[in-house]
Amino acid sequence: MKYSRIAMVALALVFTVAAYPQTKDLGLGAFSNETGGILMAVDAGLVIQAIDSPYAMFVLFMAARDQNRNVVVAAKDVVMVYKGQEYHMPSLGELREDYGGGVIRDLGFYKALGHQGLISSWVRLYKFPDNRNFFPPLTLRSTLAVDEGHMTSFDGFVTPIYFKNPGFAKGDTLTIKVRDRKDPSITGECEVVLK
Repeated sequence: MKYSRIAMVALALVFTVAAYPQTKDLGLGAFSNETGGILMAVDAGLVIQAIDSPYAMFVLFMAARDQNRNVVVAAKDVVMVYKGQEYHMPSLGELREDYGGGVIRDLGFYKALGHQGLISSWVRLYKFPDNRNFFPPLTLRSTLAVDEGHMTSFDGFVTPIYFKNPGFAKGDTLTIKVRDRKDPSITGECEVVLK
C-alpha cells in the first residue's frame, strides 16, 4: 500500500516533534527544562571545568510548575542517568569523608564562573533562598544540611548536588531526574551535555 505524500510529510513531522529535545542549552554549561511538573535548570559549569574531579558538583534549580501546589523533592529522589545507568547522590557524611574540603573549593570555583545563561531561563522569575541545601560546606557559618527541597508558589529550591564521577569525558550527555516525594507522577528532568 502506497502512502500519500501528505501522509508521509505528516509522519515525518510527528517523528521530528517527538525527537525534539525538551531541554534548552542556555550556554556556559547551563541547561533548562520546563516540560515536567517540576521546572528544572542545571548548571554544569564546574563539572565541565573540572571533568576529572572524583566527585562532580552540579547546581540544581527546581520549582513547582503549578504555583498552587507544594512540591517536595527528597535528596534520595535526585538521580543522574549516565550511559544507561542510574546513579544516586552520596550521603553528606560519605561526601565529607571521601572528598574532604572539596565542597568548599567547589563552591569557591563555582562562584567565579559565569552564570549569565541561567538568567535567560525560567529561573529569573523565582526566588531561591540560599540558606538551605543538600550539601552545605563544613564551615562555621554554614547552615545545616536539609534532606528535602520544598517548592511552592514562586519560591524555588537551589542546591549543589554531587555524584561520584563515573568517568566523564568532554561531549558526554547525562540526565538529572527528580520526583516529588509524595506524588511520584510529578517529575522533572534535564539533559546536560559536557561540552
